[in-house]
Amino acid sequence: MFKHILSGLVLAAAVHGLTITKPASADSKSYETQPKWQTVVNNGDLMPTHACATTLANCRTFNSYNQPSVNAKKQVVFRARSKGGKGGEPVHGVYTKDMAKAGPIVSILDRDTEVPQPNNLSSLFIEPPSFPRIDSVTDMIATRGNHKPVWEYTLADGSETKVGTTGIYTNPFGPLITGASKLGAVDEFAFFEVPEFPGTPFDVFPGSPAVTQGSTIVFKGNYTVNQIGRTGVYYRDLKNQSLKGAAGGGDKAVVLIANNTHTLIPGTQTVFGSTAPPSAAKRQAVFAGFDNEENPSLGGIYLAQLKPYPINKQPTLKTLVGIGSQVPGEPKNTRFNRLGEGVSFDGRYLAFWGAWGDENKMVRLYCPEEGNKDRAAYCKSAASGSTQDAVGWYQEKPVPVHQGFFLHDIQSHKTVTIARTGTEFSDFVYWNFSGRSPGAGEGEEGNEEDELARWRSASFLAVSNQIKRAKDHNPYQVAFKARTGTLDSNNTYQNPVDGIYLKNRSDKSPFVTLIQTGMDGTLFDRKALFVDEETGVSAVLPITEMGLERDGFRNGRLVINASMGTEEAGWAGIYLGEFR
Repeated sequence: MFKHILSGLVLAAAVHGLTITKPASADSKSYETQPKWQTVVNNGDLMPTHACATTLANCRTFNSYNQPSVNAKKQVVFRARSKGGKGGEPVHGVYTKDMAKAGPIVSILDRDTEVPQPNNLSSLFIEPPSFPRIDSVTDMIATRGNHKPVWEYTLADGSETKVGTTGIYTNPFGPLITGASKLGAVDEFAFFEVPEFPGTPFDVFPGSPAVTQGSTIVFKGNYTVNQIGRTGVYYRDLKNQSLKGAAGGGDKAVVLIANNTHTLIPGTQTVFGSTAPPSAAKRQAVFAGFDNEENPSLGGIYLAQLKPYPINKQPTLKTLVGIGSQVPGEPKNTRFNRLGEGVSFDGRYLAFWGAWGDENKMVRLYCPEEGNKDRAAYCKSAASGSTQDAVGWYQEKPVPVHQGFFLHDIQSHKTVTIARTGTEFSDFVYWNFSGRSPGAGEGEEGNEEDELARWRSASFLAVSNQIKRAKDHNPYQVAFKARTGTLDSNNTYQNPVDGIYLKNRSDKSPFVTLIQTGMDGTLFDRKALFVDEETGVSAVLPITEMGLERDGFRNGRLVINASMGTEEAGWAGIYLGEFR
């Protein structure tokens, strides 16, 4: 979650008027007029809770936001929180808003929402631990949800047990239903089991599930066989059939796309060692998979057709880009040796991060001061691998010097460069200390993965291809997040400028700056002002942080989350701009 703080901010050049400029390191020429950003939600909006509907005094306002997703019709879905109030717990939930109709903010689930069937214990949600996603062509969303056990049943020995503490929840037919769950060991819910190991339940669903064609979820699943942890990528087609007397997704089984047990990396005799959460569009899924996640020598990004395969039949994997593929625009035999896991896909275009060469730079990462207290405390300990200096607890991580964003066209099979480090950008890799703190129970706040907390890296980009113009032979647009700055002798970025930039329909087009740290916050939200109570003088709050996700750019509509602030005040929200 982005908090409303000013951290190491040095204001960029003042922005006078609605213009979009090139990155701070480039010249100041402007290219086109900035769109009018629409506010989806901000800190002035009331959260649509049951308590608020009953008594106004019980209402809470939104406070912080994850990166949003949007479909081609301007339906936005996002995860958000409130502050704690009057000694109560903060509200955590998933919400949606129809921006085409300027509709109300609607709650999908929060901590007062009962988990849909199967649920014979009337269990409520505790936490949506990752950002939600939405189908590109329908209003179907999917989100993970953590909760207490939802099902109590009798074992063969006559003892009672309770199971089911996490799942994937979705709304393809209106009401919220269970799309995947940890209930695969229960005979009557065998359709939730790991398909390659009958009777085995999934343990957790890392990352964020994808959705496509209004009734299919695609996800990563971890499970355990013979006390060995395993992982894979799967999908499940849902049917509009009741389950236990309530709305349900039918009894179609989960289908395996690829796993690290017996799926060979295409073109090799080596099984996958790791797989990443997938993206999906037009009944196709793409995912990254490697022989070794930390130091890959084999693997790449693969495409699978999501057809109704016979039981135990896997889709054929097609390699889109691989470790060892030629880097476009670089000298011959310059090969990718790193590929990002967070790929964006719209059914034709694949946008991804890649790196090459042997040069690395070390970046010092300081432990967070805010967020989950137990996780932050674990980061600030030698047990996590951290070291302390005068500033705080930190770790240092290597980052490739040569890295960039790329786009692959699955129709023409051509790959082009979108952006790379060098004269314009310094870094595309961002870090977050996330995961389960020692001692945290399943379903508790902060248990974002069923893995011990550690520093994780990610790169952020989103592709849109629904731009239809007569002269556009390559009708794609790519938005991405990048940093410009210089590392000091302590391997810390000094006065960095972060921003979201747009590459518009051609690999030769200039970069368009959409948002940067230091920009006038009122360009995005007219309420981004601080008013001095004593003097009555108002001051504009500058942009301090921004976020972008892989499903945040559809049909030329881009959604971002942004924070503005000074030491005296802060503001935040989610904003939509149109680039058509």
